[in-house]
Amino acid sequence: MNQLHNIILPEPTLRRLPWYLAYVEILRNKRVRHVSSTRISKALSVDASQIAKDLSFLGVKGRTRIGYEVDDLAHALSEFLGFSRSHKAYVIGTGSLGKALIRDSGLSNYGLEITAGFDVRPDVIARADLGVPIRHIDEIYAAMRDDPAEIGILTVPPEVAQESADIAIGAGIRAIWNFTPYRVKVAEGIVMANTSIYAHLALIFTRLASTGRQ
Repeated sequence: MNQLHNIILPEPTLRRLPWYLAYVEILRNKRVRHVSSTRISKALSVDASQIAKDLSFLGVKGRTRIGYEVDDLAHALSEFLGFSRSHKAYVIGTGSLGKALIRDSGLSNYGLEITAGFDVRPDVIARADLGVPIRHIDEIYAAMRDDPAEIGILTVPPEVAQESADIAIGAGIRAIWNFTPYRVKVAEGIVMANTSIYAHLALIFTRLASTGRQ
């Protein structure tokens, strides 16, 4: 599997792989032993030939008239996506969204271990009920020395998003998961992912409006 991690997948393929994993995990919990690309196709509305092509990037091959071994496929997907290995992360900005992510124990099932939160508000920093220490953002440098993380999860107000990202990267964070609506800029070599709740909300609102039912 190590050689497979050197493959640069097309982004659409990478976005589909977690769908496949979620579905085969459901099958595994039902003790289903084999699954075909046709069955996955019907469940997820993705063309069966596309599924076979996507899975070929992982070196996983199905058997004629039998399909894929569910256990093997789930393991291969989890390994390839990095979900089976622990990745430490800091939450930067512990407002309502930041606190929700810290409390989301389900993230650990996918290899994300949130070990600390950072903020600037004294009342938030004093909290001891979130399960991880909440520290002042200025302490991120010391935290990186004592218990380093790879990922900074950005949930700050948009007006301080760039500054917060710069501080995190300056402390040694190698990847930014940006939940703010601000498009943060990072240097080459820093992994960047944007998850804009507001953009998807706008998409829902505008499509609802286009139906003429509002």
